This record gives sequence, C-alpha cells and structure tokens, in this order.
Amino acid sequence: MKYARTATETHFASNPTGDSNPAEGVRSDTGSEKTTPNGAALHSYFETLSRTIGPLGWWPARTPFEVIVGAILTQNTAWTNVEVAIANLRRERLLTPRAIERVPVQHLAKLVRPSGYFRQKAKKLKAFVRFLQSEYGGSLARMFRTPTLELREQLLGVFGIGPETADSILLYAGGHPVFVVDAYTHRILGRHGLASEKPDYEATRSLFETNLPRDPRLYNEFHALLVNVGKHWCRPREPRCAECPLGTHLQPDSVLYSRVTTTTITTTSLPVLAGSPL
Repeated sequence: MKYARTATETHFASNPTGDSNPAEGVRSDTGSEKTTPNGAALHSYFETLSRTIGPLGWWPARTPFEVIVGAILTQNTAWTNVEVAIANLRRERLLTPRAIERVPVQHLAKLVRPSGYFRQKAKKLKAFVRFLQSEYGGSLARMFRTPTLELREQLLGVFGIGPETADSILLYAGGHPVFVVDAYTHRILGRHGLASEKPDYEATRSLFETNLPRDPRLYNEFHALLVNVGKHWCRPREPRCAECPLGTHLQPDSVLYSRVTTTTITTTSLPVLAGSPL
C-alpha cells in the first residue's frame, strides 16, 4: 500500500478537496485573502503544471514511519540510494520505531550504508525514535496531534533534523500544512524573480504559506510538481527553458528569457517524476 496521497485533481480553494484533513487534529485554513503579485504567480505556476504534467502521487511509502525514515536517509543523496537502504531495513523488519530502537547502531549503519553518511544517518534514526519514545511514548499518532508550530520546533531540536527534513516529516508523514522547500524550489523561484538569489529557507516557505490555501494536499502536489520541473528542465547548468512548462512564465528581464521559444508543450512529451521528491 502506498501511504502517499492518491493522485487526485487539486485546485486553489479554501477547501480544495472538500473533505476532511488527512491528519487528525490538523487544521486546513486558507492563507491570506489578499493576492500579491508573487501569490498570483504561484497560483499561475500551479495551474500550468497541473495542466501540463498532471497529478503526482507521492511520497512513496507504506507507512508514516517509513516516510520519516526516508526523509532522514535522503539527506545529501539521490532517492535511488535511499530505496536500497529502505529495502534493506524492510528485509530485516526494521521499519518500525520499536525495531529501530532495539537494533544495534552498528548493524543499522551497515543496512543504511547505500544512502551515504551511513554512520551519521544511523545515529539520526536512533535520535528520532528516542525523541518519539520520550515525548510521545513511541506513538506517531500522538506526535502528529501536536500543533504544527510546536511540533516543528520539537523536531528541529532532534539531532540530524533540519528545516527541510522536519517539514517533510510534518507534511508527508503527518499531513500538516507546511510547505517543503528544497534546492529545486530555490532555483526555480530565483530564476523567475520570486525569491532572492541567495537561498533563504524560511522566507521561501513563508512565500508559499502566506499566498496559498493552507492545505497539505495542495502543498504536497505543488512541491512534487516543482521537483519534477527542477529535475527535468530547470537544471543547475544548461536549463531547458524552451521545453519547460514554466518557460512561458519567465519575465522578459530574466537572463534566461532568451532561451524561451515558441515550442509547444504537451502533456504527452513531459516526463513524470517517479518515486520520491528528494
């Protein structure tokens, strides 16, 4: 079974799907009713990407805890490496908090070695399950009932969990309305003039959260779409702006504007991101 949200159509509205929030006790409020120029651009980007790429259903995982494990293991590595590490853990039935707590750290490190920085990541997994046990009696359900801002601060206090990892846990494992910012997001927004060239995680997160409805399904889908763009078109070197669904959204004063041509972009020619965002 795939824990990630199913691929359903998402639109901007105060309640995009019309059903209850996927995480118990988590509110799904709208953001500011005032639409800023940047906010209008984000809305336009989402509609364009939804139309040309279509819905993406992820994070790929069987349980919320597996999402958390993946969020930690994917730090500074490709997802293909994480998949091997998770397969190792699944083979030895270690994809539960109690199992991670009990396994010797040296053996855990050996299993997650394919993800890189394996000794540190084994310690990070151990740190998280200790936190979960000490603060919530080992219950993810209890943990995710904690108010978003409070839980975010707690997660940031756990060894090895930074803003992107904390927000991935909150959004993808817990269904909290927190937008995940990554290198792809910074690059795309910087090139489109919506963010400064110097990455600022909290400023970029605030840009999304203050201009979009506070709904985790929307944040999930939008982040997935941006990662797809970053992987296939908005590359660090030699960006493929003429083929990119967002190419027509580049401003005339952008240094990349000259790369945009009259190329017609169709959904049949677009690659779809498989697997996880990170």
